[in-house]
Amino acid sequence: MDADENLPRRKDDLLDALARQDLDPLSVDELEARILALEAEIERSRAKIEYAVHHRASADALFRK
Repeated sequence: MDADENLPRRKDDLLDALARQDLDPLSVDELEARILALEAEIERSRAKIEYAVHHRASADALFRK
């Protein structure tokens, strides 16, 4: 369990606002652009996770010696 899980979510949480956004007024082009932006953000998040995992493993290996 992550320590941040116990903290209340901010009222201005961008991910929550994004999930609640009404998509009805958006055109197909706008929806496709939104999907591309979200896919780019997913890739950026995955890269950050990978970096953090490798960084942590490197630090653990360094301090085990």
